[in-house]
Amino acid sequence: MTQSEGAVVKDRKRSRSRHQNGHHSASSDGSEAETASQSSKRSSRKRKGDDDAKVNGNHSKKQRRPSLSQPARDPRDTTTSKSKKKSSKPKSEGVVTRSPSPVIDFDGLSRPSKSLGTRERLDESPEQAAVRLEKMKGAVRTILECVGEDPDRPGILDTPRRYAEAMLFLTRGYQQNVKDIVNNAIFQEGHNEMVIVKDIEIFSMCEHHLVPFTGKMHIAYIPKNQVIGLSKLPRIAEMFSRRFQIQERLTKEVAYAIMEILKPQGVAVVMESSHLCMVMRGVQKTTASTITSCVLGAFEKKEKTRNEFLSLVGLKT
Repeated sequence: MTQSEGAVVKDRKRSRSRHQNGHHSASSDGSEAETASQSSKRSSRKRKGDDDAKVNGNHSKKQRRPSLSQPARDPRDTTTSKSKKKSSKPKSEGVVTRSPSPVIDFDGLSRPSKSLGTRERLDESPEQAAVRLEKMKGAVRTILECVGEDPDRPGILDTPRRYAEAMLFLTRGYQQNVKDIVNNAIFQEGHNEMVIVKDIEIFSMCEHHLVPFTGKMHIAYIPKNQVIGLSKLPRIAEMFSRRFQIQERLTKEVAYAIMEILKPQGVAVVMESSHLCMVMRGVQKTTASTITSCVLGAFEKKEKTRNEFLSLVGLKT
């Protein structure tokens, strides 16, 4: 190959190389331009989408329920601080805190009423008592007539008076109050062990049918340095039982009254009785008995103390 031919070949190679490089550069520039164009379009669409989201989002938030605009949470996951558990109500000084049910009335009634009735028996004069008796006698005579009896026949001629006097005796708890029964028989002895009076006979009247229910009551308390005369416990039980009652309430009333009088570490009352409203009528189950209990203070909080009481009165082995 001559020198001139070699120069021609070299020129062709350089020309071909420049052509290829130019084509590659143009292709690269086109790709970059296309990429930039696509990126610009995506940015534009994104900005438009963001603007739409803002408008639509605000509108949708207005239409949504508040609960849906917030993340769902289980209320059980929310922790409650100890400070919130405490009552924020200020304690009134000089106010005696009593258990909500039942509230014991030291004036003679556990269920005060504004209507005419039992409270009058505390302060009535002999003349008023005589009027009350006559009114009851008339009511009994009416009952005898309504059941088909002749109230003037010899066998029941005096029944209205006898029944009225018997009913006043059976409900004489309405004429008594706790303060008079206790009569300051509370003594500072420094004794802090359990005291039990068991097998207290109870006679009461079912307020639903006005027929008797009878049984036994066991009373225990753990003193806080002061004790009460032993006879006062049966007397308190007697007072509440000599009213129209249900056994559940009677059990509670005795327990709460002792708790208020002595302010002991705890009180426990258990009663077992037979209800004539179940024996003589209704289901007529002569062997059925009803057991109720009320435990307060240490007897409620400590199972061992409660079990000791039940064991000592023969209800747990």
